[in-house]
Amino acid sequence: MNVAVDVKPGDADEAQLRVDLAAAFRLAARADWHEGVANHFSAAVSADGRRFLVNPRWRHFSMIKASDLLLVDADDPSTMEREDAPDPSAWSIHSAIHRKVPHARVALHLHPPYATTLATLKDPTIHPIDQVTARFFNRIGMDMAFGGIASEEAEGERIAATIGNHSALMMQNHGVTTVAETVAEAFDAMYHLERAARQMVFAYNTGQPFAVMDSEMADAVAQEWQVYKGAEFAHFAEMKRILDRECPDYAD
Repeated sequence: MNVAVDVKPGDADEAQLRVDLAAAFRLAARADWHEGVANHFSAAVSADGRRFLVNPRWRHFSMIKASDLLLVDADDPSTMEREDAPDPSAWSIHSAIHRKVPHARVALHLHPPYATTLATLKDPTIHPIDQVTARFFNRIGMDMAFGGIASEEAEGERIAATIGNHSALMMQNHGVTTVAETVAEAFDAMYHLERAARQMVFAYNTGQPFAVMDSEMADAVAQEWQVYKGAEFAHFAEMKRILDRECPDYAD
């Protein structure tokens, strides 16, 4: 059961956020980025970011609908006493992010196979070896202090602090998180982060030396991605069109 919260001036369109976030869950399941009934996404509704939508505890991503999403308050610890409380790690991570990281209106936390494989390495760096990996050159946070399943407040606070001004976070021994102003941008960042990780894993598997771009070229390529910023929104819109055709109940 969702708790009604009055909408204030400056708040986001909750109905549209619900639809977009539900779409992201469905698309993540289709891409095999999810892990059982774990992992979690959130999107801020209030202007200050503290009231946010999050997935209900242990609901499979492939079944989530817009109306299923919980509306919670990052400043209200009694949230975890609710009958419909979110997953403890979802609360730990996302409540901290929405309190501490203003630019993180949307946060997607996953354990996708290739990015998580990189996260298991002593050095999980994404080297600029093609234009997708170069997108993240000097633009990804590195959380190298895994403290177990993130169900404790301190773990969430550290994760939020490590994000800094980045839009992506590599979490050693854990997984990855992307954050953005919109669901479309966070989804596109996650898509390309997993693609970049896949490219790294494939390159490692050849056993051959990497042809790593020099810093100047890698930075130039990363900046060039901003020329194609509109493609991030088009990408998500096109993916939603597929859902509208094949499983439109996500928007219910």
